Amino acid sequence: MLTESTTEVVIAGAGPTGLTLAYELALAGVETLVLEKLPQRIEQVKGGGIQPRTAELLELRGLLEPLLRRAVSRDAVGGHFAALPVPLDCSPWGTRHPFPLAIPQWEIEAVLEERAVATGARVLRETTVSGVEPDRDGVVVTAGGLRVRAGYLVACDGGHSTVRKLLGLPFPGRPGTHQAVLADIRLSAVSPLVPRQMGHMSTLTRHAGGYWSMLVPLGGDRYRITFGHADQTDLDRDTPVTHEEIAIALRAVYGEETTLGAVDNSSRFGDATRQLEHYRAGRVLFGGDAAHIHPPLGGQGLNLGIQDAFNLGWKLAATVQGRAPSGLLDSYHTERHPVAAQVLHHTSAQRVLADPNPTEDVAALREIVIGLLRLPDANRHIAGLMSGLSLRYPLSGDHPLTGQRVPDADLVTEAGATRLSALFGSGHAVLLDLAGTVPADLRLPPRVDLVRATSPADLGAAALLIRPDGYVSWATDGSADHGDTLLATIAGDLATMP
Repeated sequence: MLTESTTEVVIAGAGPTGLTLAYELALAGVETLVLEKLPQRIEQVKGGGIQPRTAELLELRGLLEPLLRRAVSRDAVGGHFAALPVPLDCSPWGTRHPFPLAIPQWEIEAVLEERAVATGARVLRETTVSGVEPDRDGVVVTAGGLRVRAGYLVACDGGHSTVRKLLGLPFPGRPGTHQAVLADIRLSAVSPLVPRQMGHMSTLTRHAGGYWSMLVPLGGDRYRITFGHADQTDLDRDTPVTHEEIAIALRAVYGEETTLGAVDNSSRFGDATRQLEHYRAGRVLFGGDAAHIHPPLGGQGLNLGIQDAFNLGWKLAATVQGRAPSGLLDSYHTERHPVAAQVLHHTSAQRVLADPNPTEDVAALREIVIGLLRLPDANRHIAGLMSGLSLRYPLSGDHPLTGQRVPDADLVTEAGATRLSALFGSGHAVLLDLAGTVPADLRLPPRVDLVRATSPADLGAAALLIRPDGYVSWATDGSADHGDTLLATIAGDLATMP
C-alpha cells in the first residue's frame, strides 16, 4: 500500500545539482523533498573539480569554507583547455578564486546534504522514482512505497534520467564515439612516471602502449585514474571493470614497477553530447546531467549543474510562494539552455584537440591553439569561458553591467568592514547603494535587501541591484531620478511589489 504525502517541491536525485537546489529552496522556506535511489553516497572522486565561478557562488551562501576543508592538496595552477600545456589565467577576471579546486564529489555532496537538511529539506534514500503524473496544478510522483503530491518536480537524476524517460522526452544529440574507465585506486608501488603532486592537467596525462591515461594523486597511496584504449569502444557501459584491466593499463602507461594495490571503485563512461530542447515541461523542470551531457573535458559537468541550481532555486521559490513576476520561472530555460549549449560546443572542440591519437592535421591544429593560448587576450577569453567568470545573462537594461557577475569586493557598511559575498547568505537579492543615490523612502519587496556601503574598488556603478545568484539586473551611474526604472526591474525580474 502506498503512503500518501504532499510537499511543495520534489527533487529527483541527490547529486550536487539536486542537493544545491534543495538547499536554495529550503533557504527560501520552500518545503522540499529529495528522492534518491542509492542507499548511500558513492565514495568516488568523479566530478571533483570546482571552477572559479562555482566557488564564488558557493561562497555567496557560506558553503565554500566547509568544502575547502575537504579539498585535495594541489599546486596553485590554472585550469586547462583540452589538456593543452598552457595554464588558463583567471586573474584578469577579478576573482578571489583564480584556480580550480579539487574536492571529491562525495565530499561535495556530504556538505551540501548536511546544509540542506539542517535548513529544512528532507532527503529519502533507497527511493526510486517509478511514476510521474503531471497536471495543470502540480505533479504526482510515485517512488518506492511513496506517492507524493507536489507543486513542482525537478529532475536532477543524471544523464540517464528516469524522469525524462517516464515523460517520453527526446534527448537529441550525438552518441558517444569513445569509452573510458574512471577508477579510484591504491598503488602499492610506483615508477618515476607516476605523478607525485596534482598539478596542471597537461602534466598528469600520458600516452603509451595504445592507451591514454590521466593519473591524479589524491594523497598517500590513493589515485584517480582515467584511461581509454581502442579495444574498449565496443564494451557495454555496464560491463564490470576488472582489477586486471586497470593493472594492465597502469603497466602499459607507467611501467612494470607500477603495481595496483586495490580498486576502491570504478565505472565506465562515454563522450556522448545531448541536450533537452526545453528545460521545463509544465510542472516538471530539469537540471544538471538530466538536461545536458557532454564529453568530460575541462571540468565542466558538475559546475554546470550547480550553476543550474543557483539560477533555478530563487526563481522556483518565488514561483511557489506567489512572489514571482510573470515569466520568471521560464527565464531559467532562457538563461541556462544557451550556457549548456556553449559547453557542449567547446567540449566537442576539446574532444578533437585532446584526441590521444591525433592525425597530422589535428597535431598541427594543436600547435596553433597552444600558440594562441599563450597570447594574453586569447588566454583571458578561454579562461573566462572555462571558469564561468565571463558568463553574462541577456537581461534587459541599458547599463553595461546588466547581466554580469559582480566581483567579491571589499565593502564598508555601518556595521563595519565586510565583503560583497557576505551579503548573500540569506539567499536574498541585494540593492547595493555605493553613493547614497537610493531614496530613503523607497519601498522594496521582501527578500530584496538594501545595503548602503562604500568600497575601495570601483564596481562600475553608483548603485547595483544584484540577484540572489550574484548577477546584476539593474545599475545606475549617478544620482538622477531612477526610482521608476529600479522598481520596474524589481517587478519584472525579481518579485512582485507589495
